[in-house]
Amino acid sequence: MNLRGCAAQILAKVIGDGQSLTAALDHGLPKLKDAKDRAFVQALCYGVVRHYYALDFALGKLLGKPLKAKDADIKTLLLVGLYQLQHMRVKAHAAVSETVAATSHKPWARGLVNGVLRQYLREAESLLQAAERNPQARLNHPQWIVETLCSDWPERYEKILHANDQAAPMFLRVNQRQTERDAYLDQLAAQGIAGQPLDCCSTAIRLDQAVAVEQLPGFGEGQVSVQDGAAQLAAELLDAQAGDWVLDLCAAPGGKTAAILERQPALTGLVAIDVDAQRLQRVDANLARLHLQAETLVADAGQPADWSGQRRFQRILLDAPCSGFGVIRRHPDIKLLRRPEDIAALQATQTRILQAAWQLLIPGGILLYATCSVLKAENEQQIAAFLAAHTDAEELPIDAHWGLPRPHGRQILTGERQMDGFYYAKLRKAV
Repeated sequence: MNLRGCAAQILAKVIGDGQSLTAALDHGLPKLKDAKDRAFVQALCYGVVRHYYALDFALGKLLGKPLKAKDADIKTLLLVGLYQLQHMRVKAHAAVSETVAATSHKPWARGLVNGVLRQYLREAESLLQAAERNPQARLNHPQWIVETLCSDWPERYEKILHANDQAAPMFLRVNQRQTERDAYLDQLAAQGIAGQPLDCCSTAIRLDQAVAVEQLPGFGEGQVSVQDGAAQLAAELLDAQAGDWVLDLCAAPGGKTAAILERQPALTGLVAIDVDAQRLQRVDANLARLHLQAETLVADAGQPADWSGQRRFQRILLDAPCSGFGVIRRHPDIKLLRRPEDIAALQATQTRILQAAWQLLIPGGILLYATCSVLKAENEQQIAAFLAAHTDAEELPIDAHWGLPRPHGRQILTGERQMDGFYYAKLRKAV
């Protein structure tokens, strides 16, 4: 199978059909038997999606007129070719010839693909200069995202956009029930894996280079998990105490669930809720690997009457559904698939779940609101509206040396300490 053609087919599902990159890769990659082939195709797909707006601008200049909708696979094949020439250490002649070879199912496209890629090689410098004069191509994001981030962070938005286009580093969370961070760093060093402790989180290690989890010492035994440093802050902020009942809402894939249990082994219990049954299976799998126990329920977090019974909780973590604008570097297809009208719908969902969760919190209990977003509408403005509507809610300050203090809560912008963009606010219910 031609690997460029395979990548083009996967990308057509994302760019043409609106499928998530994760889902498209999950369907397409198993067809490739060789691990190196799968890694190469995945790199092509992530690269094209990550740099889509800049690549699409160049392709538009080279084509003159757009291809027909039925030839979406040829467009994505051309994008694969351009990505190789711009960003990969593939020899130009190999990139061109192998990309052209992927047109065997549409022989008419052979000359087109060959001509476009060779024209790019001749005109690369002038095309890059033209891209610098086009805001969408230069910033490599759709205009509405640029405008939204500029409105929220006028002095920082270009830095956020640049961070979105970088491949995210691999962070590890050390399971302190089994080992200490310094001891695990020694284990990594013994395996020739370099990593650095994250100064703002006692469990976090940032690897100098990503590795397969099978290479991590003790991974199968639960010594360590993969989780971004910003997400690891949740367990410390929630600060669950011995004897507490904890509720983790929108819990999948379970990284924060596990971190809470690792940090406090003497909980009375933890209930993890998610509306997606398939994703909740990942919570169960992660807990099993880590030798941890929790009650997991497939349910709508905003409809607690269906599942909560008479139970009330001392601690609640609400990892609210959001735009994901803080994790675009990990999920670059957000730039292609998210729509402006999604933000208001997500705000409404956040409000509904937050109000429902508040009813399950005992007086004196603490709710931690979290998102992987950098949008004020989903974060500080959401909390401001909630506090205005709930006189029994008190905001607790987050005293930290990470992130930006906001009128409500604390905001990590994408790339700070190489972490994802994240937001936290801590609320206590009046006694």
